[in-house]
Amino acid sequence: MRVTFLGTGTSVGVPVLTCDCPVCGSSDERNRRLRAGLLLDWTNGDGESSRVLVDTTTDLRQQALRVGLDRVDGVLYTHHHADHVLGLDELRIFNFVHRVSIPLYGRSETMDAIRHTFAYAFDANARGVPRIDIHVTDGPFDVRGVRVIPVPVQHHRLTISAYRIGNFAYITDCNAIPESSAAMLRGVEILVIDALRRTPHPAHFSLAQALSEIERLEAGTAYLTHLSHEFEHGELEKELPEGVHVAYDGLVLEADEATV
Repeated sequence: MRVTFLGTGTSVGVPVLTCDCPVCGSSDERNRRLRAGLLLDWTNGDGESSRVLVDTTTDLRQQALRVGLDRVDGVLYTHHHADHVLGLDELRIFNFVHRVSIPLYGRSETMDAIRHTFAYAFDANARGVPRIDIHVTDGPFDVRGVRVIPVPVQHHRLTISAYRIGNFAYITDCNAIPESSAAMLRGVEILVIDALRRTPHPAHFSLAQALSEIERLEAGTAYLTHLSHEFEHGELEKELPEGVHVAYDGLVLEADEATV
């Protein structure tokens, strides 16, 4: 499985509007962070290739153009906050080109919010709208021959989905991982985890908290995401322990998916 970071930034992105700090003005492209999301590419045991998004970010059109996204075979949603869902309307072009509906997967409250926010997409008589199929998930499920394990984590008062696929796990917008969920993640070889800023935040891990969770989960290699403009890429990379890295937009990783 190929994992492409479409975005590694916060809900406001980096550079931040109105900000003239050194990171927002940096010429290092790794400090330019669109809203956090992933593209997953895999080929299942039958030789069928798939392209699956994790979230439809506010910046999805720009992200899709940058990576040459030619189709979407499904979307895994972590939760329903604006920066993770408001790019859903960009799925229309893939419907038009490929003439198929796109399956969406997520928790019941996430799917309910999508039905409400994008009510026009569920009007059977409407034209020119996204064609999507809702799939509520409350346990492991299969997407085009690959087993996907949603892992409940806390985002302040909201329970959202982290995801584990084979030896890869993705945890964004998180401030606490219950022990039952930690057991589902422990020993993962490649871990991507939220690290918003240095100081504590009620809905996100700080840098110190993220590093503590990486150790707790006994991850092989870890990548920090959902990063604010408080972090300069090169400087942060130098201070991290061995096996922990700063993710950046466009970074590509190779992982092993679990086929079914």
